Amino acid sequence: MAAKASTPTTPVVFVIGEDPVEAGLVASLNRPGGNATDVSDFVNQLVAKRLDLLQQAVPGFALIGLLVNPSNPNAEPDAKEARAAVKALGQKLLVVKAASDRELEAAFETLAQERADALAVNIDPFLFRAHDQIISLAARYGFPAIYPLRAFVDAGGLMSYSPNRLVSWHQAGLYAARILHGEKPADLPVQRANKVELVINLKTSKALGLNISASILARADEVIE
Repeated sequence: MAAKASTPTTPVVFVIGEDPVEAGLVASLNRPGGNATDVSDFVNQLVAKRLDLLQQAVPGFALIGLLVNPSNPNAEPDAKEARAAVKALGQKLLVVKAASDRELEAAFETLAQERADALAVNIDPFLFRAHDQIISLAARYGFPAIYPLRAFVDAGGLMSYSPNRLVSWHQAGLYAARILHGEKPADLPVQRANKVELVINLKTSKALGLNISASILARADEVIE
């Protein structure tokens, strides 16, 4: 937002996880207008799918926790979507909030006290920066968890379902090249990320004493052993 507002003429190409129209970055997906265009992962629209995959991977959950950063505008709409998804699965949702390291500790204590069976982590810059701490806490409390980016799984998290960011950045680079060759951001439609992947860490699964269902393993784009 700061880059876009700094000048009305300098082209801006960005990768975002949310709807850029709702975020106020472009006028519409087909005709962005102004000086900015982008690739959108629409990663926040995958909340329900993550919860469904988590339930399929390790069936039998009754209460699922959702970790959000209350400072992020996506917290409430994503929690609302998660509640609807969990209700459809015949389960209950416990939303816990954290915007600091200390609040992360408290959030996991709440999950343990309420006897949550599993955890989904929402997309957020702070939660991503704190991924080592979150993964450590999930292991300490024995929570099977699904994450919004594969970087969590590479660092030891159980599973993730998310757009492939390398592909998104490549798409953004192609747009930057087109702009450098004379096209205008206002005329370049917002692109959707064209690859979404499921990644599972079997080492973490074994450490948690879980048996991931064979059907989910077969659907995974990558299994880390």
